[in-house]
Amino acid sequence: MSMLTLKELNAGYREDSPVVRGIDLAVERGEIIALLGPNGAGKTTTLETLAGLYPRLGGDVEVDGVAVKSGDPRAAVRAGLVLVPDDRALFRGLSCEQNLRLAIRSSRRAPVREGLDQALEWFPALGKRMKVASGQVSGGEQQMLAIARALLQKPKVLLIDELSMGLAPVIVESILPVLRSVAQEQGTSMILVEQHVRLALEVADRAVVLVHGNVAIDCPAAELAGDLGRLESAYLGATA
Repeated sequence: MSMLTLKELNAGYREDSPVVRGIDLAVERGEIIALLGPNGAGKTTTLETLAGLYPRLGGDVEVDGVAVKSGDPRAAVRAGLVLVPDDRALFRGLSCEQNLRLAIRSSRRAPVREGLDQALEWFPALGKRMKVASGQVSGGEQQMLAIARALLQKPKVLLIDELSMGLAPVIVESILPVLRSVAQEQGTSMILVEQHVRLALEVADRAVVLVHGNVAIDCPAAELAGDLGRLESAYLGATA
């Protein structure tokens, strides 16, 4: 059984004008999907809809074989769908440690000290920043904090929107191995929206390319990494 299944998913902000149309997708346990596509293709809309921020316009979503209620963020989290949005959504007036403590307590899935230690194991760079307000740390540290906070909720499927937003590639390259490790060791499935295609394909198992709200390519990430001309053709609307 797949960890996440989308069946004929339609998503958008107006019922008469869906941004995403008829997506069928199965994500296996521990699989990382790079969700790629040009601006306006529907990538963020897909993640936000899966996270329950917007009701689905059609279709079904299942996590581990269980149907997920549409348009209900709490139901999505309970089902195991956790989103790291592109703005990271941190409580910027709270310290890094306080942000993590809130996630640990709300999930009730680990002792606080154990959770904090786990976050620092993933991202040692946060060690000296725990008492600093999250709004005062660097962009890279904020992204590490946002991902650690999401992972501490023990998601079945982690949704990450624009991991590299505002970050130097070297910072992104330090985060990607953590995601790969969590996927392999904990079986966490992931969907990663990322504009830096090469970085995304390095960590992903599979690439799914959206163009005008439709799936234009669905193939192994390594296969697409070896033929980026195919990606360019899809972006331009040619047959992929």
